[in-house]
Amino acid sequence: MGGGGREHALARRIAASALTKRLYVAPGNAGIAEIAECVAIAADDIDRLVGFAVDQAIDLVIVGPEGALVEGLVDRLTEHGILAFGPNRAAALLEGSKSFMKDLAAKYGIPTAAYARFQDAKAAKNYVATRKLPIVIKADGLAAGKGVTIAPSMAEAHGAIDDALLGERFGAAGHEIVIEEFMVGEEASYFALIDGETVMPLGAAQDHKAVGDGDVGPNTGGMGAYSPAPIITEALEQNILDRIVRPLAKAMVAEGRPYRGVLFAGLMIEPGAEGPEPRLIEINVRFGDPECQVLMARLETDPVALMLATAAGRLAGQPPPVWREEAALAVVLCAEGYPGAPKTGTCIRGIERAGEIDHVVALHAGTKRAPDGRLLSAGGRVLNIVATGKTVAEAQSRAYRAVDRIDWPEGFCRRDIGWRAIERAQVL
Repeated sequence: MGGGGREHALARRIAASALTKRLYVAPGNAGIAEIAECVAIAADDIDRLVGFAVDQAIDLVIVGPEGALVEGLVDRLTEHGILAFGPNRAAALLEGSKSFMKDLAAKYGIPTAAYARFQDAKAAKNYVATRKLPIVIKADGLAAGKGVTIAPSMAEAHGAIDDALLGERFGAAGHEIVIEEFMVGEEASYFALIDGETVMPLGAAQDHKAVGDGDVGPNTGGMGAYSPAPIITEALEQNILDRIVRPLAKAMVAEGRPYRGVLFAGLMIEPGAEGPEPRLIEINVRFGDPECQVLMARLETDPVALMLATAAGRLAGQPPPVWREEAALAVVLCAEGYPGAPKTGTCIRGIERAGEIDHVVALHAGTKRAPDGRLLSAGGRVLNIVATGKTVAEAQSRAYRAVDRIDWPEGFCRRDIGWRAIERAQVL
């Protein structure tokens, strides 16, 4: 389920699996339609999704976006005896409520930023007055990636509080807010499969959220990503697993909310006296986008086998996944106006030429086909160019060569995806 670049990356690998007899994607996009049967059902239309799965006797449902997980799609499928890859409603609260996630971390000693929760604007402002700036203000619920404000001044903090609690900017998602300290360090994304207390590490990626080169401008859903993440050494990965991921899995079992699916931990890697230390920023209950695209480019193991084992609670004893040694890098091409109001319906040419470069795959995100066959933009993030190479620098070079073959005057991208990893390699 889903129709973005993440789902195209998953669909390519699923379609190639020896375990796959038939693949449907709801709703899909123009690129996915070339490898799967697209079904015109929105990813949040739970009743129709369940009905379709029952009618077609689907063996496994793989959920891309988070909304349906938080709304209980997996619970509904389970009632009909249909296996689903993703957490049930009780476990999906890890992403559905930032307050729940922060309280859980505090209760079980999982390192995260100091925080407080508020439903009253005056109390929230009084709290901010006692804290150090900048400060982070988050809508509690799902807000399409737009519910976080990093406020460098008291006036901006007050504005963010009023927007959420008084101005209904985020609707019900903003009826409660979390205010937390601003952490300083380098962000990374860590992934693991979990089926209760069994944890299978999937490794790390790093993405670029700001819209502009040099990490300037407003945040987006993600302008690009690369994997592996050079900052995540073997020692640091063990630290992440021991202090964050495994304790979190055990905590969810203890709370009567066992987690089953892929866990995506957003981390801040802070400098410490004895080396880098991870702290938890947020939990996502699905693959990241565009992180999934680079993970799928490196994964040798059949992802369908891994997802089946996770959904069926059979991770224990499974061999660890095998990864290609190459680095993978994804560049996201966006429509003019993104992350505000994107210009849609514009014609994209030359995408087939991009895919002709060795070690490059052109993935669709927000695309559709016109009746005359032309490829049109249909969203904010429209294409993903994914390249592999011996190094992040080599993958980056291939990706941008492919980008430059695409004829789309109304599109744009960042030109510095992977800069942090490339600089780190040069220093070493």
